[in-house]
Amino acid sequence: MRSTLFRTKDVEQSIRDTEAPEHALRKSLSALDLTVFGVGVVIGTGIFVLTGKIAKETAGPAVALSFVVAGAVCALAALCYAEFASTVPVAGSAYTFSYASLGEFPAWIIGWDLILELALGCAVVAVGWSGYIRSLLDTAGLHLPRGLSGTHEGAFGFDLLACLLVLALTGVLVAGIKLSSRVTNAIVAVKVSVVLLVIVVGAFFVTGANYDPFVPPAEPTTGSSDLTAPLVQLLFGYTPSNFGVLGIFTAAAVVFFAFIGFDIVATAAEETRNPQRDLPRGVLGSLVICTLLYVAVSVVVTGMQKYTDLTVDAPLADAFKAVGHPFWAGLISFGAAVGLTSVCMILLLGQTRVFFAMSRDGLLPRTFSRVHPRFGTPYRSTVLLGGVVAVVAGFTSIDELAELVNIGTLFAFVVVAAGVVLLRRQRPDLHRAFRTPLVPYLPALSVLASLWLMLNLPAETWLRFGLWMVVGTVVYFLYGRRHSRLGQEPTGRS
Repeated sequence: MRSTLFRTKDVEQSIRDTEAPEHALRKSLSALDLTVFGVGVVIGTGIFVLTGKIAKETAGPAVALSFVVAGAVCALAALCYAEFASTVPVAGSAYTFSYASLGEFPAWIIGWDLILELALGCAVVAVGWSGYIRSLLDTAGLHLPRGLSGTHEGAFGFDLLACLLVLALTGVLVAGIKLSSRVTNAIVAVKVSVVLLVIVVGAFFVTGANYDPFVPPAEPTTGSSDLTAPLVQLLFGYTPSNFGVLGIFTAAAVVFFAFIGFDIVATAAEETRNPQRDLPRGVLGSLVICTLLYVAVSVVVTGMQKYTDLTVDAPLADAFKAVGHPFWAGLISFGAAVGLTSVCMILLLGQTRVFFAMSRDGLLPRTFSRVHPRFGTPYRSTVLLGGVVAVVAGFTSIDELAELVNIGTLFAFVVVAAGVVLLRRQRPDLHRAFRTPLVPYLPALSVLASLWLMLNLPAETWLRFGLWMVVGTVVYFLYGRRHSRLGQEPTGRS
């Protein structure tokens, strides 16, 4: 039983599987495309909303340092992803990496986890996009019927705009990865331009007095003993504090989630022309760019308006209104709406590639691993998942679903970091175009940092995540284990 559950798939076999014509994805992406994908998925609601929210409630102007800490944690994971992605340039990201190092059952678990993470992430972002669009429509005097405006304020409804966005992006993804990258390039260009304009223009309205104090005095948070409390509090009695030096790290556990998505670059490994060279550049390059933008925006917004006066819903836009420039506030709202489009599309892209890889391995029905004869994309899995996510987005309110996305991402980080160490020991002969430095110490630090952030999530989030994993385990034993291609071939290693 143990050898069956932990049989590994050779890296060479994984690469050979990508050469079968009916299951081969088209290689058309460059390092620039990958970097744009990374920036496109990371720069979203975090930069437009989270900066002000965390400054007001947790860290004050020192939120800039929280972004640096969170960026450092992501960098640890990014270095591990870069080695795996350049060594195993196959679709599936953490799922494929786990199959090569940890074994089939751990790979299934991480793949099941990624499906949940990316599906809910896409749905949540689509709902956020819908909110911005409705706001712009309201400004123009156009109003959607309440029943088609989503579930909010206790009222149940269908979010028509969120559903239509996902369906439209599904069509773009079916039409081809290069078309998807061109659409993303255009969207990201608009989004980054808006962010840079905010930084440059906002810098003229910065007042030094707003930075005093840069690190506000510490304030203990109100403890809670129910499942809404962070797991670390229930286990160890530790209660995080707001503001002060510890508040910087408490905020880092929250703003970390503004970086979620850079790892999706690795899911496009199989569609990259030169993955050994371009994947590390795309993963690390996008992370550096996003960290710099987050820090710059947080410095500007806390300098424009006292952190205690920042609003939670639209801090950047309202900061410009506070200094008498509503035009820039409207431009920010437009940039947010445009930006979330690319986030939604790349999350959906990542999910379809993980599903495709699992299907090609036989752990899910093989019919979903066939590619379109003209477009070279996994059209069946894209249409299926796009339809499911569209329905979920139509009936979803954001709230706790975002926390499930967070814990899923951190769990993937832990698995990838551990996998780097194991694959180094199992296959020291493999050519690694990029090598994670300081192995095993850096991956161990990445595991510890990710686990710490996971412990800061509510206990109820852990329960929901555990339930999803139980369902995944049942599916594996009922279907995946019996249909696994590796189990039907003598090439898998135990």
